[in-house]
Amino acid sequence: MTGDPAPRLLYGANVRANGIRQHYLRFGGSGPAIVIVPGISTTAAQWAFVAEHLSDGHDVYVLDVRGRGLSEGGPHLSYSLDACAADLAAFADVLQLGRHTILGHSMGARIGIRAARWRASSIEQLILVDPPVSGPGRRAYPISIDPLLRLLQRAKRGEADIALRGPDAPAWPEQHIRTRAEWLHTCDERALIEAHKGFHSDDIHFDLANLTVRTALVVAGRGG
Repeated sequence: MTGDPAPRLLYGANVRANGIRQHYLRFGGSGPAIVIVPGISTTAAQWAFVAEHLSDGHDVYVLDVRGRGLSEGGPHLSYSLDACAADLAAFADVLQLGRHTILGHSMGARIGIRAARWRASSIEQLILVDPPVSGPGRRAYPISIDPLLRLLQRAKRGEADIALRGPDAPAWPEQHIRTRAEWLHTCDERALIEAHKGFHSDDIHFDLANLTVRTALVVAGRGG
């Protein structure tokens, strides 16, 4: 007879790295380390369901990128790609993760690419999930920032749950809707605007061409 399985979420915590407060959730606690970097308006809490699956055999850390969730934000911060990549590298250093895997989604994938080019010796592998491939001299990012900013304003008024159930909203599972509605208001509007601008101005293709880290690309067959 076996006892109940140990909870996969170990704790949430804050650490000072790269001169700012960075918040994260830790799952599993044993095995090779994975750092998950969410997308433009997504927080660590929204990636908990993925981290729970990965925590079977891995030590999983899910970041709140600066200006989102419980990590530091505000007018005193830069929200550039370089700043976010430096956060990621410093986070791994402060927690002494050693060689680790970075799993980045959308904006988080671009952050991972930049960090991996800078710090290849500390990265075991890089997993890129739907990274925006726009940049200087390339096609524009196909999604306008305006609908996201309107949704953010509704979230700050406490209306995210209603907005996320509208006729044009993605057909997400109930728990995902609730979690996004709970956390979206924490995003700094300027962080979203600067990240979206960076999709057009940051040349991650130069970074990709100079990567020496083992890299996997995951692309959704159907977005939304």
